[in-house]
Amino acid sequence: MNLLFQAAAAILTASATAAGAAQVQVAVAANMAAPMQKIAADFARASGHEAVVVLGSTGKFYAQVRSGAPFEVLLAADDETPARLEREGFGVGGTRFTYATGRLVLWSADAARVDPQGQVLLRPPAGKLAIADAKLAPYGAAAVQALQKLGVLAAWQPHLVQGENIGQAYQFAATGAAPLAFVALAQVMAEGRIPKGSTWLVPARLHDPLKQDALVLTRGRSNPAAAAFLAYLKSDAARATLRGYGYEF
Repeated sequence: MNLLFQAAAAILTASATAAGAAQVQVAVAANMAAPMQKIAADFARASGHEAVVVLGSTGKFYAQVRSGAPFEVLLAADDETPARLEREGFGVGGTRFTYATGRLVLWSADAARVDPQGQVLLRPPAGKLAIADAKLAPYGAAAVQALQKLGVLAAWQPHLVQGENIGQAYQFAATGAAPLAFVALAQVMAEGRIPKGSTWLVPARLHDPLKQDALVLTRGRSNPAAAAFLAYLKSDAARATLRGYGYEF
């Protein structure tokens, strides 16, 4: 489900309007929901520009951009989609870069359900396992790869419940609709710790790297706020925020 965040209230941007403040429409992969709230607000304070953020699945954003959606910047959950959009003429050449590398985790709201080695996946399934749609969301594809490499995909296949994006997969587990979910570490981690539930950090060797790329889309070519937003993503302040949610560089 898409969520809309206003990056800053009018009080933060009014003083900068005369100095050329602008607004930028940013499509952001759902795994970035929590850190994006802080990054967008900090960006507004630092630049005077305003980022309007829409959260969703990377695959869905790809289709929307190709269909003319008014996004000016894409923060994807992979590196393939931005590269493809750039090749197809929907992105501005030279603006694409990896802003973070994500980590996949198995998570349960039950503090006793997931063991630190992930052995729960090797036991007979008990209840549903939520994942993001592997066709639309890179974290969903990574979850399927992990199950395959563990040799348990066939056992868990009848018990899988798919969310459109990683945000919905998390909601299934958070509300108890599924006792387990493969989610992004950033969804369950804040300020360097996981405050609730139980978690297994999936070894990176079990799936393709979750390199997440940013790209200025063609609609944002002449928008100074688009360039400023990507520049802010490279800043020490933005990276410190992302590290606090478990992202790597």
